[in-house]
Amino acid sequence: MAQNEKPTALIMIFGATGDLAKRKLFPSLYRLFEKDRLGDFAVIGVARRSLTNDEFQTSVNQSVNPEGVENDKLKEFVSKFYYHSHDVTDSDSYASLNTVAHELDNQYNLSGNRIFYLAMAPEFFGTIAEHLKTDGLTDAHGFKRLVIEKPFGHDLESAKKLNNQIRTAFTEDEIYRIDHYLGKEMVQNIEVIRFANSIFEPLWNNRFISNIQVTSSETLGVEERGRYYEKSGALRDMVQNHMLQMVSLLAMEPPISLTTDEIRSEKVRVFRALRPIKGNEVNEYFVRGQYGKGLLEEKKVPAYNEEDMVDPESNTETFVAGKLMIDNFRWAGVPFYIRTGKRMEAKTTKIVVEFKDMPMDLYNRQEGSVRPNLLVIHIQPEEGITLYLNAKKAGQFMNSTPVKLSYANKGIDGLNTPEAYEKLLYDCLRGDATNFTHWDEVALSWSFVDNISAVWEKEKEQNFPNYEAGSMGPKAADALLDKDGHFWWPVTNLDVEKC
Repeated sequence: MAQNEKPTALIMIFGATGDLAKRKLFPSLYRLFEKDRLGDFAVIGVARRSLTNDEFQTSVNQSVNPEGVENDKLKEFVSKFYYHSHDVTDSDSYASLNTVAHELDNQYNLSGNRIFYLAMAPEFFGTIAEHLKTDGLTDAHGFKRLVIEKPFGHDLESAKKLNNQIRTAFTEDEIYRIDHYLGKEMVQNIEVIRFANSIFEPLWNNRFISNIQVTSSETLGVEERGRYYEKSGALRDMVQNHMLQMVSLLAMEPPISLTTDEIRSEKVRVFRALRPIKGNEVNEYFVRGQYGKGLLEEKKVPAYNEEDMVDPESNTETFVAGKLMIDNFRWAGVPFYIRTGKRMEAKTTKIVVEFKDMPMDLYNRQEGSVRPNLLVIHIQPEEGITLYLNAKKAGQFMNSTPVKLSYANKGIDGLNTPEAYEKLLYDCLRGDATNFTHWDEVALSWSFVDNISAVWEKEKEQNFPNYEAGSMGPKAADALLDKDGHFWWPVTNLDVEKC
């Protein structure tokens, strides 16, 4: 599709009465509509609940317009939404849905283009995909695309089974597996920072980089997701997708072009080069944690094993830190450290690239000393980049002091960058799958993570809970870096001079 061409499609959202649709999908579509990015379109909300079109449109209105300020643009947007009460296992229900789809296709001149967005429990993904095929909804004469939320399986075998089910109805290039981190502005900026700046790309290798740290921390606990989290844990919930995706973007080779296939190909090569961690090695390279009681914003919060729908003797990790090694020519010997967890000190996602020390530090002979050069990529909640350099301190003597050069999207635009779902929905409508995960990426990341899960599920961790809510995780995560002569750079108030 040409860059300025507005996409046209019928969008069917399965799970349209759920939290994801209300908080992310409807508002994101409305922002695209406000910006005049959409061509002709209509939306069918599909869910089990019995609702009228008017009731559904009222719900959509409330989700995109919580202040209740009416305007003609909003009325036009909401009028394009229709509701279908649906049983995902019943072919008659799909036949009825297909009738509605044909009517709207003709009414809005949608050229038979259809997007099926599965915003519901993953156990229904395969069933829905098979019914869409057998009951004729994929037979329209335009394009058809299936959008799937994570988790895509809970291990490699279940992911393979799900993929086989889906591939009976959709080809790989019609499947859009969402990882919302790939829609974040600064995650997409990783490639540009690397490949559009000659001051970085020649240094982006094991000759000049000491280590890379990727942190994604949350202050929230599991909240009402206890049942899901007991089956998932931080390893499956965060590492298998978000964390490994960011590592692949940091480590990939320059693609020969910016096409979807070329970028995905380079990411897959990173996953293939990941050093497998198995058996006794797991606890040498990875640390797990579970939060205990603590204080957050001066409020007492419960331990994980006291949360609703959580086993009091739970062996589920809410924190993971790990050391990844990429065994290729560019990265041999450079550790990629990752950590992610709940109930931590701050809600933040940051990447810290630490460059190697100078071979001869002249300024250690003076008062003060040279600090490592750091490139910090701020992904959330603030967005931007900071480069830490050394410069002469004002005065008569040749003493050095750290200085920082910063760029912030927030500061320049006066408001945050587009919501990740807005960008990803627009990409899907346009047929750009670059920022969605390919099956090869999913399979290789599950293959890596399954080795760790296999060990942790056999060995009950005796020290859970092992970090206090409001901290940055268990002490063992610090020891993981300390034995390599490194330490975690702070994710808040990073002061190079004091570290």
